[in-house]
Amino acid sequence: MQITSHTFKANTVKALADVELQRALGHVEKGFIDKRQTAVDALPEFDALRDNAVAIKNHTLKHLDLYIEAYVAKVEASGGIVHFAEDADHARKIFLDIARKRNAKTVTKGKTMISEEIGLNAFLEENGIVPVETDLGEYIIQLRGEHPSHIIAPAVHVTRDQVEADFRRVHVDLDPNRNLVEPETLLGEARQILRRKYAEADIGVTGANFLIAETGSSVIVTNEGNGDLTQLLGKCHVVLASIEKLVPTLEDTAQILRILARSATGQDMSVYTTLSTGPKREADLDGPEEYHVILLDNGRSNMLGTEFEEMLRCIRCGACMNHCPVYHAVGGHSYGWVYPGPMGAVLTPSLIGVDKSGHLPNASTFCGRCESVCPMRIPLPKMMRHWREKEFESHLQPKTQRAGLGVWAFFARRPALYRAAVSMAMPLLKLAAGRKRRFASLPLAGGWTKWRDLPAPEGRTFMQQYAQRSHATTGDKR
Repeated sequence: MQITSHTFKANTVKALADVELQRALGHVEKGFIDKRQTAVDALPEFDALRDNAVAIKNHTLKHLDLYIEAYVAKVEASGGIVHFAEDADHARKIFLDIARKRNAKTVTKGKTMISEEIGLNAFLEENGIVPVETDLGEYIIQLRGEHPSHIIAPAVHVTRDQVEADFRRVHVDLDPNRNLVEPETLLGEARQILRRKYAEADIGVTGANFLIAETGSSVIVTNEGNGDLTQLLGKCHVVLASIEKLVPTLEDTAQILRILARSATGQDMSVYTTLSTGPKREADLDGPEEYHVILLDNGRSNMLGTEFEEMLRCIRCGACMNHCPVYHAVGGHSYGWVYPGPMGAVLTPSLIGVDKSGHLPNASTFCGRCESVCPMRIPLPKMMRHWREKEFESHLQPKTQRAGLGVWAFFARRPALYRAAVSMAMPLLKLAAGRKRRFASLPLAGGWTKWRDLPAPEGRTFMQQYAQRSHATTGDKR
């Protein structure tokens, strides 16, 4: 997919003016936050499970090489094959090689963000292979020629009316009199089309929420049966996963699963939690003839041992963006690549470079909601600050912004001078604002006043007011 993270500001202006998008985004806040809180409140040990999950992932990341070796050995023992992909191009070539050996014409796909990361759909089409998204949200955005705007609800930016219009446009055999008003009727229409695709598919592709070193299993967590049908009915099952999805044991996986669905959708558990271990065996009634795992690095190993290693604990629940006021305002597509919201503001610069995505770590109020709800306790605001620091060190910001920061730093290192300058400026600004008590425009503040008025100071600095109130309180006590 085309990366537009560098035009984040322009993307947000367009998103804020999109009436249909703003209508759809209202469902994010309403549909996730209260459900998560209810699920968390019903589980007294939720925070203890979070602590355990953090310990499990930290341990795994510290010994990732050993767990990858153990996982590969178990996959091979079950008859599967693991392929290591250094980057997106390498992963695509590996997949194409598997497809050509099977003379594949059609590929059904469960929801996988790694597929989006490596741009698999467009690549397959270029090589004469038809990809079919079977997750309902992914199917909708495939019809629209779009990419996911949310990591667990890919079509959250689309309204019901838009889905109906897309179905009537693309499903040429659809009876024009068929009722598609209710969500159930839309689902039924999609199911009718997709059911035919599973049996026709030469390859079924899924992602992986977890890879279990103890058993060589891949785990997918879904609320639709499409994931199971994709990996069981296809003649060949290909798992696309990144290296940080490793966990040591089934017991470890079970612990993390208890916080995953609660954080993502407010469910105790997702409807389907499916483990796959190798290809079909002689006694099995169904399953794929071949089982492949494409294990992608794509910059993640460079994060190990750095200030961004904690980002590799992410289990892709989407809680951070569900609670993020910036995401609520502009949606996922504004972030310009695969991963939106606070987690994307940290992960995207790690994978494609801060030079291409430096706006993202700056798209935060640092309210801390993302960190407070993250089931893996990832310090997202801290890491966004680290990316801001690296952006500054690399001289990537505009010269005016760097100059402004330089002036502020000059005064900040000289507290007495700072207090004197501010004490003089506050009453002057109050006087300049007059009776309106706000500025529609102000030199050196155009980035703010271009979009909103700037309130005028009340005339005294915070420290002056604090000193006065402290003195009054002390006087009262006496």
